Amino acid sequence: MKRNLLDLDANGLAGFFEELGEKPFRARQVLKWVHQQGADDFAAMSDLAKGLREKLSGVARIHAPTIVGDTLASDGTRKWLMKVDAANAVEAVFIPEANRGTLCVSSQAGCVLDCAFCSTGKQGFNRNLSTGEIIGQLWLANRLVDSRISNVVMMGMGEPMLNLDNVIPALRLMLDDNAYGLSRRRVTVSTAGVIPGMDRLRDECPVALAISLHAPNDELRDKLVPVNRKYPLRELIAACNRYLEKAPRDFVTFEYVMLDGVNDSVEHARELAAIARKVRCKYNLIPFNPFPNSEFRRSDPERIRRFADVLNRAGLTVTTRKTRGDDIAAACGQLAGDVADRTRRSARRIPLKEVRA
Repeated sequence: MKRNLLDLDANGLAGFFEELGEKPFRARQVLKWVHQQGADDFAAMSDLAKGLREKLSGVARIHAPTIVGDTLASDGTRKWLMKVDAANAVEAVFIPEANRGTLCVSSQAGCVLDCAFCSTGKQGFNRNLSTGEIIGQLWLANRLVDSRISNVVMMGMGEPMLNLDNVIPALRLMLDDNAYGLSRRRVTVSTAGVIPGMDRLRDECPVALAISLHAPNDELRDKLVPVNRKYPLRELIAACNRYLEKAPRDFVTFEYVMLDGVNDSVEHARELAAIARKVRCKYNLIPFNPFPNSEFRRSDPERIRRFADVLNRAGLTVTTRKTRGDDIAAACGQLAGDVADRTRRSARRIPLKEVRA
């Protein structure tokens, strides 16, 4: 079977060319053609010898996910449904802004973590995405949007820390000056708090880190973010502090979805302020984005404002995320592709009455 070159970072590509008996600099040439020029045809790689182009055509391919849906929101947000195999499709979202363009990419087909308020979690989990399927989302988006993609956030479908064998090579391609050349500060990986993965990412490819926090204490977080039962807040905060030793930013971002009557009281905000005394952080408040059959409601804007005010008065950096793309279900927590669920989790979901604090 032909080798998909999207699966290979610089080291992997150099090894592949060594196997072919070719000089290492050929790998750098092909890396630039594939990721900077968006080439998918070896015949177009004009600075390669004709014999090498023919050899590559026989043993390699450049294969990204197949776009089966392309939706544009009223605010310019664009969402793609990308088929990764016969049974599974994932979603990626491009968010254009005045001074940057952000691409949100997926790392798994579905998600195994089953956070109570997330549409992806409701549809279950099938498998990890390959490196080529992850970087292929950026490769495709670069070909399809006019503006430059300056930021990548791994906040789409899936838990990246449970797929680091494929996520790390994809991150290295994003950072490679011969590929996408993004700054470590402009590539963000989000996790619900899988601590072994955080420690590995810190050691192998530290980029900006976001934590899906969503609750200020273990009792509530156990219900909203079930992985907290394995990795409670005390251990998560310690892992964040370890990560900051090598991180490109001097803070972690705590993502906090605002759920009406669940986690949005003034007392909850005070508990968050106490967490900030233990780790350098900023808070990103996310108005809940509804999806079909959701059990939650978005917090009232005035309630969110009061919540943010408590954090501001404590001297913390707080932003409230502007909802983008919600009219095409492209906003945070709404992504749900087409996943052949292997978990059969719908019958095990926690009722809302057991989640409210």
